[in-house]
Amino acid sequence: MSKIAFIFPGQGAQRIGMAREFYDTCEESRAVFETASEAAGYSIEEICFSETLPAKDSDGVQSKDSAEGSGEGIPNTKIHQTRYTQPVLLTASLAILAAVQKAGIQADMTAGLSLGEYCALTAAGSFSVSDAVKIVCQRGIYMEEAVPTGGAMTAILSRKPLPIEEICAATEGQVSVANYNCPGQQVISGEKEAVDRAAAKLLEAGASRAVPLKVSGPFHSPMLAGAGEKLAALLEHQEIRQPKLSFLSNVTGDFVSDSEEIRALLGRQVSSSVRWQQSMEHMIAAGADTFIEIGPGQTLTNFAKKIDRTVKVLHVETPEDLEKLRQSL
Repeated sequence: MSKIAFIFPGQGAQRIGMAREFYDTCEESRAVFETASEAAGYSIEEICFSETLPAKDSDGVQSKDSAEGSGEGIPNTKIHQTRYTQPVLLTASLAILAAVQKAGIQADMTAGLSLGEYCALTAAGSFSVSDAVKIVCQRGIYMEEAVPTGGAMTAILSRKPLPIEEICAATEGQVSVANYNCPGQQVISGEKEAVDRAAAKLLEAGASRAVPLKVSGPFHSPMLAGAGEKLAALLEHQEIRQPKLSFLSNVTGDFVSDSEEIRALLGRQVSSSVRWQQSMEHMIAAGADTFIEIGPGQTLTNFAKKIDRTVKVLHVETPEDLEKLRQSL
């Protein structure tokens, strides 16, 4: 039986203006932004939509009562600052999801890459929009504050399988696999010198390219364990409802339905490998043959095509994309 999966991108997909057309034309999408701004305590719309932020505010963010901004001031760099990127990207993806659901399109299962996991859990009914935003606001702060100096991430591209775990383990210093994205693409993370050494070894072993990523820290590595511990403490007091859709965890790459297990895995996720390829393979094995990427960009769409070319992959970033999706289903 044919099954649909909603998938959500992670940090790095953000761009100024994402979900703006849905905000302007869909009441349900606008309501998501309004709820998110109330939960965050500042204007999500300001950061998401404005090229510049008011210079009068030293933090670069207006109060939640000012949604549009003057268009004059300092360049908007907040959208790329982890503590703001996470709630803003979450909100944009959930606003697009609201329009998709309004169109009557429903999923059987859901997963998200890193931050996108919170979108997936909200889509599955485990979190409200407000709760998801509040958690992710703190997650972004914990991750930003935990970033040690000298951390780095590098994408390893290869046309053949590589002993990436063994090479990382044999490399002096802290370096490990952060992401299993798709065949031929993994990401390593850790101390910069160790990441560079491991990348050099992987090139010698047959990797075609090693591409340093423009990130602010060694995410999804044990160096972020402190942030994960703070997040776990926060989540102890957070209601997490049993997902109504089949949900897959980044940490295990497999289905998880128990709320307490989800709670524990979310705490571990910050410093654990993201097993995205394994998640996709498990969804396909469970009958998913149509994947809909909801949010800015087509990163997960491109991964899916490399994981299994037989599945149907669509993405929704604009109202035009949504109309194409409606016609294709």
